[in-house]
Amino acid sequence: MAAPLIKICGLSTPATIDAAVAAGATHVGFVHFKPSPRHLSIARAADLRDRVPAHVKTVLLTVNMEPAQTSDIIQTIRPDVLQLHGQEAPEWLQVLKEHSDLEIWKAIGVKDQASLEQAQRYKPFAHRLLYDAPAGALPGGNGLALDWGLLGNFRHEAEWGLAGGLDAGNVAEAIRQTHAPLVDASSGVESERGVKDPDKIAAFCEAARAAMTALPG
Repeated sequence: MAAPLIKICGLSTPATIDAAVAAGATHVGFVHFKPSPRHLSIARAADLRDRVPAHVKTVLLTVNMEPAQTSDIIQTIRPDVLQLHGQEAPEWLQVLKEHSDLEIWKAIGVKDQASLEQAQRYKPFAHRLLYDAPAGALPGGNGLALDWGLLGNFRHEAEWGLAGGLDAGNVAEAIRQTHAPLVDASSGVESERGVKDPDKIAAFCEAARAAMTALPG
């Protein structure tokens, strides 16, 4: 199969960025959403973005952001990927895709087969659909897992990834059940809420890479 894709989201310090890169993460995520314990100011995210090496993609997560503010933050932070994690309409993704060179991801809370089918309306405009647990106190990063069986039996016609409650202890089983081409961890690699743990990052990346490499095909 293709090379494993591993994203560590909600990074907020140089040390944890370095840890994710050293562990082999292919994507690092910054959160710009004030209610989140992982929130970064625009200036802080821009500073940290400069630390990310060219071979690792920077993902900027936003939630229901206004178009003008989105344009400003993209120009300042210069992410490779914009991850939309709210109730953004497909039409907004279409505008972003037509007017920028960014890779656009849409995160979807999946609670049943119907919500998975409904998510496909984003398919023409998103470069990747990121399936997460249904929103809780926050749109994501709640440490909750979705029903992996829904994805294992689904015929994917778009690039996609798996998020929601993943950690070093369960990511191999999640990959085995879903064959996810990309896995995304946030709360599962923290020592406390909002604080990333370099050892947990390393263990997650190692477990995910081993499980993806073991998949047939």
